[in-house]
Amino acid sequence: LNQLKQQLTQRQIQFIIGLRRVGKTTLLKLLIKELIDSGIPPARIFYVSLDDYLLKDSSIIDIVNEYRKLRKLRFEDKIYLFLDEVAYKDAFQTQLKNLYDHHNCKIFASSSSTSLLRDRKATLTGRTATLELKPLDLDEYLQFKGIEIKKRDSHLYESYFRDYIREGGMPENVLNPNRDYLMALVDDIIQKDITAFHGIRKPQLARDFFVLLMERSGKQLSLNKIGRILNISPDTAGRYMGYFAETFLIYLVPRWGTTNVKIISPRKIYASDLGFKYLIVGERDLGSYFENYVYLKLRNEKQIYYLQEDDSEIDFYTEDQILIEAKYYTEMNPKQARLFTEFPARQKLLIDSIEKINLLENRPH
Repeated sequence: LNQLKQQLTQRQIQFIIGLRRVGKTTLLKLLIKELIDSGIPPARIFYVSLDDYLLKDSSIIDIVNEYRKLRKLRFEDKIYLFLDEVAYKDAFQTQLKNLYDHHNCKIFASSSSTSLLRDRKATLTGRTATLELKPLDLDEYLQFKGIEIKKRDSHLYESYFRDYIREGGMPENVLNPNRDYLMALVDDIIQKDITAFHGIRKPQLARDFFVLLMERSGKQLSLNKIGRILNISPDTAGRYMGYFAETFLIYLVPRWGTTNVKIISPRKIYASDLGFKYLIVGERDLGSYFENYVYLKLRNEKQIYYLQEDDSEIDFYTEDQILIEAKYYTEMNPKQARLFTEFPARQKLLIDSIEKINLLENRPH
């Protein structure tokens, strides 16, 4: 919220992106309350959800102009626009550019898909800022639950981490844990943001694809292998993989190396929320959950890779030359240890317990 408040005085269009029901709408409405509390007349603030069926035939500009008429606002009267799920509108980039260039308004726009960002650069160059809203991490999860762990009780983190694995970090599910809610959320994302949005005629294939991704999260997965398992072509597998990444259900991590190596090597897959993985995998292989969580904590504006030489792999290598291995109360095998020791890096971190995750917060930037 503080980041968005700082944007109120900036002219740029502010995008808020992230999973469905991760809290984007709540964040927009909190910002609206801040505006009203600061003295902005409510009539100058316009919130609209653009995935509303009743608005499917109306352009963004028509909707905004209609609002000005309804509220008797002059063209020079500045308004604050909150456009929820903006990617549902065709040519939304061009419409936002028109509003930005020719209307007196401050624009906040949200989307549950990074398809929003794909072609944005050419149309909206220099006019945008982006904030990705993510599921709650373990510390935020505990805050939501009203749980405080004192330093002397740090041994409790492991037990609460297992709860966090089961429930994940989606705010509504943290407050009222319900497996059916999480499953319905995944189905909703697949149906609305993947099958309907991309005109897919085989929705069951998309569901099977999701199950495969969760089962293989934390592992390398090639498009050829996906194709063989699901009986589809590698090109189709690549498209589906892109759809799931666009909707924030998964993140993809390339291999470190030359441009050619990055392109041809399989990518590693991580679930965006541990609760999604738990729906499919259950409580087996806690180490893979831990590695997934370390990735989520590590993920920021820096590009992250996995490192592989011969048959040895280190989990993460960042663009700013930090080497990181996640081990859930276990040790590296001799080949891993040798690669970890010998590979040149600015800093090396072995994260082998929940308590050590705070090392990621203190690494140099």
